[in-house]
Amino acid sequence: MKRYTSSQVRQHLADVLDAAERGEPVLIERRGVRFAIRAEPVRRTPHGTRKPILEGMDPAVAEGRWTWTWRAGGLRFARRGRRR
Repeated sequence: MKRYTSSQVRQHLADVLDAAERGEPVLIERRGVRFAIRAEPVRRTPHGTRKPILEGMDPAVAEGRWTWTWRAGGLRFARRGRRR
């Protein structure tokens, strides 16, 4: 088991993290309090498991024929007429 003081950790942070990554127990002591450091692998989600942000698109949006309008209920999406 490796033990470090907080000032030693500041000087040798990379060594402390490397030891924890190798699975060695690491203790850091500061003002009578002990902290245990251990490494945990990050879980990553596989590509392709995310839900799509847009499931369908209005044809007016795809063609650029849209705008926002202010109504009594607030800001709303509105179709814009065809440009000539």
